[in-house]
Amino acid sequence: MAMRRMAAWMAAATLGFSAAAPAQVIDSSETRVQTTLDPGLKRIGTIKPRRVGEISGQNWSLGCETLDRDFASWDSYRDYLAPLGIRKIRLQGGWAKTERDQGTYDWRWLDRVIDDALALGLEIFLETNYGNPIYPGGGSRHLSGGFPTSEEALAAWDRWVEAMATRYRGRVRDWEMWNEPNNNKAHTPEMTADFNIRTAEIIRRVIPDARIAGGVLNSPNPAYAEGWLKRVTEREKASLFHWFIYHGYTKNPDEGHYENVEKLRGLFQRYAPEIKLWQGEAGTQSEFCLGGALSKYPWSELTQAKWDTRRMLGDLGHDVESLVFSIADLDYNREDGYRPGDIDRYGLVKTDKRCRLLKVKMAYYAVQNVVAVFDDTLARVSVTPCEIQCDKATALYAYRSKSAGQRLLVFWDKSAVPSDRNETVPATLTVTGGPFAEPVWVDLITGGIHEIPADRIARDGDTTVFKDIPVYDAPALIAEKSLIPR
Repeated sequence: MAMRRMAAWMAAATLGFSAAAPAQVIDSSETRVQTTLDPGLKRIGTIKPRRVGEISGQNWSLGCETLDRDFASWDSYRDYLAPLGIRKIRLQGGWAKTERDQGTYDWRWLDRVIDDALALGLEIFLETNYGNPIYPGGGSRHLSGGFPTSEEALAAWDRWVEAMATRYRGRVRDWEMWNEPNNNKAHTPEMTADFNIRTAEIIRRVIPDARIAGGVLNSPNPAYAEGWLKRVTEREKASLFHWFIYHGYTKNPDEGHYENVEKLRGLFQRYAPEIKLWQGEAGTQSEFCLGGALSKYPWSELTQAKWDTRRMLGDLGHDVESLVFSIADLDYNREDGYRPGDIDRYGLVKTDKRCRLLKVKMAYYAVQNVVAVFDDTLARVSVTPCEIQCDKATALYAYRSKSAGQRLLVFWDKSAVPSDRNETVPATLTVTGGPFAEPVWVDLITGGIHEIPADRIARDGDTTVFKDIPVYDAPALIAEKSLIPR
């Protein structure tokens, strides 16, 4: 049995570098996404995606995790990263994969990924985890395995972190602490804070201008975050951390989640206002799955696309950086005995159990649409100059172009879990601040750009009223036509 496990592990490690399948074409046609949505408006175009390198700055990052455990393959999806348009990707350092024999580091697997990502024009956000069972008290190489506990293992951890920071100095500026420490019930907020400080001090000693994210909680948990903050500020170590990361998994991406985000914001304003919030891992699955967050629910490619775009734009509307989890499906069953179940289908692209890419999902194109429109040329209007009348509870955020002041509104029905239905309800939006020159209605799932008939627009001085505007459970826009890449 042990020999079979070792053989399987070695085969998986090799596969993590070489898995490939015939290339799946990224559809660039105007009808690349088709749903049953009928907004009752004339379609006049489709959002044009923008590649990495065509966008100066953005709020987004992308999960490319678990390569350290060979649950996914870089080769299977690397060609789909630059066309998506998200520049910053999250990788995991993988202590147990790098140091298989005590005192010997094999960086080849991570060198290859980081160097290739940089050549694609991407930026790296590198996470320090997990444990290493070659050391007594070294913990597990998997989520929830626990921090290193013995003096021998802690010293080995320190050496590995220092060696990794030294190796990637000049290539990686942004770093993240141990992933989801509060999954392990033994980890108190104080223990997590102390371990974050220990790790961050090593990185900062090697890379003085490193930007480091602490916390990395499995949810926006105010009680745990406050314990972390108290410890960090009591030790006068808040300046080590540029961000505090939390993850965001709720079936309805709007219900209950942002109340806790705002509680976190209040805590950080009180204890450490210089630390920014970052939603560092959130997504849902594209089909019914037995394992993983939000499992055992009949998700579909459409509901995944709706969920991901609602989370992205809800985060942006709350001034929080936002990560989409993840680029590819993850086979957590690759290593014998780790977890029962099938592949977790969080990916924007679908892969099989050999990590071969099978198709590009609807969510890939929906995320492309969000990324193409919402970049750093837009500024959120904090006091929304708009009211919406709708029979559904509706999310609503307003933006302006920083250069010319053109306006954009994004809204959706937030009342329930995203559904496979696409029925719309009419809404009236009353907007102050001057007229729109050429407003259009845009669906961010299909990318469809639609005319708004003149008889649905009423202008009275500084106020514009949009009548009978379709609203459904995915983000849509009213925007100046000039703001939408076509």
